[in-house]
Amino acid sequence: MEYTVKKLGEIAGVSPRTLRYYDEIELLKPARTNSSGYRIYGQEEVDRLQQILFYKELGVGLDDIKDILDDPAFDSTLALREHREKLLNRRDQLDQLIANVDKTLRGKEGRITMGDKEKFEGFKQSMVEENENKYGKEVREKYGDKRVDESNAKVMNMSQEEYEKVTGLEEEIKKTLGEAFQDGDPGSEMAQTAADLHRQWISFYWGHYSKEAHAGLSQMYVDDERFKAYYDAEQDGMAEFLRDAIHIYTGQK
Repeated sequence: MEYTVKKLGEIAGVSPRTLRYYDEIELLKPARTNSSGYRIYGQEEVDRLQQILFYKELGVGLDDIKDILDDPAFDSTLALREHREKLLNRRDQLDQLIANVDKTLRGKEGRITMGDKEKFEGFKQSMVEENENKYGKEVREKYGDKRVDESNAKVMNMSQEEYEKVTGLEEEIKKTLGEAFQDGDPGSEMAQTAADLHRQWISFYWGHYSKEAHAGLSQMYVDDERFKAYYDAEQDGMAEFLRDAIHIYTGQK
């Protein structure tokens, strides 16, 4: 089967504009262009688009997806197995949240008594598992299993007040960092406020705080493409800016 941009967009659930953009950035080139100037996609392009959409669903940036798919060692069958495993993990997270909602409803209806801590168990478990699936391997290699396990245990033992505080801090960091980024000075008062908010945020996860570890984590935000994509989602260069602000804040280079 061969497809035009319009037809491929219809079966894949993406817009023709998106497919044209993928062509422009050489993420998904058509198999050929016909005599009328229409892009034509074959089975190989269909399979590649499927992989692109899988990786996008898992939060991988387009530049990283291109690097992955263009790697001569890329194995599509192995990639599908990995996609399946990650999607199953995501389903587990959703199942936990659904179970938490069901339990809350039973509590509202007076059929059970639900403690405040229980109301947040699903969210905390989902947070731990999502971070483990996305970054666990790299973080464990850098900091060791003991540190990571202690961090996960700390999350699971958070009180309602602590949980609300840490999730609020995450949003406050993004907002403050975005405002500071506009000035372009990582040493500015606003940028240093963002760095301090970041210290408060990671302190909820770490058993102890050190300036060296804080600076090292900020460097990983730049070196690891997935961390970088998270901070650069709003504006390219945000990860580097945060790293520089934290280096100034901690006095580490």
